[in-house]
Amino acid sequence: MMPESLPSDSLLLDQLRRRGSLTIGELAELLDVTATAVRQRLNRLMGQGLVQRSVHRAGRGRPSHHYELSPAGRRHAGSNFSDLAVVLWDELRAVADPEVRRGLLERLCRRLGERYRASVSGESLAAKMESLAELFRQRRIPVEVTTQDGMPVINALACPYPDLAEQDRSICAMERMLFAELVGESLQLAACRLDGDSCCRFEPAGAS
Repeated sequence: MMPESLPSDSLLLDQLRRRGSLTIGELAELLDVTATAVRQRLNRLMGQGLVQRSVHRAGRGRPSHHYELSPAGRRHAGSNFSDLAVVLWDELRAVADPEVRRGLLERLCRRLGERYRASVSGESLAAKMESLAELFRQRRIPVEVTTQDGMPVINALACPYPDLAEQDRSICAMERMLFAELVGESLQLAACRLDGDSCCRFEPAGAS
């Protein structure tokens, strides 16, 4: 799971996002704190995988260390594309031909599946589902795997796409297709938060 940043950490991350690679001295001056305080924050953020360090050598002097956001840090520092996602989804819904619309939806799921597939592993369906749940938990989406009538099921305790789901329930179909793509098993939506259920439950097709 991505760690929560302290307010002081957020200020440091914001400076790295704005200015790119910086030294401890430069960060201390920008944040108006001691170099020791900056070093402590950087060590904590590197431990969380949000910041990475590189060595710069210039001439015959001592090399200097520069710090910059890692790929995870760049996402954590403020990549919010929810408005763009809503607009793109509206354009997808506007496609009049249902077969074309479904084809586009399937292509989106395949592309997302390609992006996430390396993070989902396991020999059994239950193991794959648990691996998928962990992937989403790392993205701060509470997902758990339980057993229903002897079969493993995925329970999404919060929607990964709340802004979209409020406008169009077909986002649930996309989530079902994506989960099925990742675990390699046809799934059905057996319960939905939009219907007042406590979670969205995805179970193997035909399990009910």
